[in-house]
Amino acid sequence: MTSEIIDTKDLKNDPVFGQLSFDNHEQIVFCNDEDTGLKAIIGIHNTTLGPALGGTRMWQYKNEWEALNDVLRLSRGMTYKSAISGLNLGGGKAVIIGDAKTQKNDELMKRFGEFVHSLSGKYITAEDVGMETRDMDIMREVTPHVTGVSESIGGSGNPSPVTAYGVYVGMKAAAKYKFGSDSLEGKKVLVQGVGHVGETLVKHITDEGGQVILNDINEVRLEELSKKYNANVALGNDVYGLDVDIYAPCALGATLNDRTISQLNAKIVAGAANNQLEDEVRHGRLLQERGIAYAPDFLINAGGIINVYAEVAGYGKEESLKRTENIYNTTLEIFNLAEKENITTHKAAFNIAQSRIDARKKELNS
Repeated sequence: MTSEIIDTKDLKNDPVFGQLSFDNHEQIVFCNDEDTGLKAIIGIHNTTLGPALGGTRMWQYKNEWEALNDVLRLSRGMTYKSAISGLNLGGGKAVIIGDAKTQKNDELMKRFGEFVHSLSGKYITAEDVGMETRDMDIMREVTPHVTGVSESIGGSGNPSPVTAYGVYVGMKAAAKYKFGSDSLEGKKVLVQGVGHVGETLVKHITDEGGQVILNDINEVRLEELSKKYNANVALGNDVYGLDVDIYAPCALGATLNDRTISQLNAKIVAGAANNQLEDEVRHGRLLQERGIAYAPDFLINAGGIINVYAEVAGYGKEESLKRTENIYNTTLEIFNLAEKENITTHKAAFNIAQSRIDARKKELNS
């Protein structure tokens, strides 16, 4: 088992750390284990507000550069997600390179847990794409620095339902701002990506009388959920021009870009995916110019981290849901602030999160 911890202060001119996704990250940890075949990267962006908490994602990346770019973007997003949610946490994320369906096993999880443990609590991991609650339980055997473990061993369990609930209330707030009513009854919603979070979001929308259109790369799952929720299905990648009220990206990031934004007919974007804007500045502005209300992803998908933070802070399910419900109020505040200051909603949310980090930094340095 070998790892390399890079202190990024001395590498600002390096071509790796000069890329767009690098944003003064504190540490990048490359993890390699020959026995299990583990190849992983842990990104720690900022720990001003507290230890870096963020999930571990297992994905079959095209190459290691793509994996590095993903962990840099995701860990940075976690910093601002925690900050805007009022949590005393920093931002971190981890990626394991590989196919979760065929390459994941208990030994791999334990070995990765040992790498997490070697950081002495500076990084706390949790569940993400390609991971299950059981995987967190396996890692807990070798490190206490893991959240989202089973309720049977004192954890908060799968965070997906709470993530979905936060997206749902954020979507309702966006509807209130754009349409004058937060009711989703009769609204047409394209949900792109129907994993654990996406499916729960579909249930919330259909229970309220919304009309859901499902899109996913897994056609078998689409057929199953179409019958379960009486929802329509849109196949393929060319779905952005569909006549819908709300577009909810709930798969991987960067689906909002030059090509897709020009096609969008939706009046609102509100989904669970991380890093939905390929370029935060440019594409946030393009949405603003087109009059599309964008509910910032790192705000409305924060329910999951609010839920797992319960294990760190020691509060229960009721408090988790209460804090998640407040996403509705914060989302409305962001829309109103953006309109008042004539800035994008992403910028408005980012400014609030950054001001909290700056205030804490000033406090620590005084």
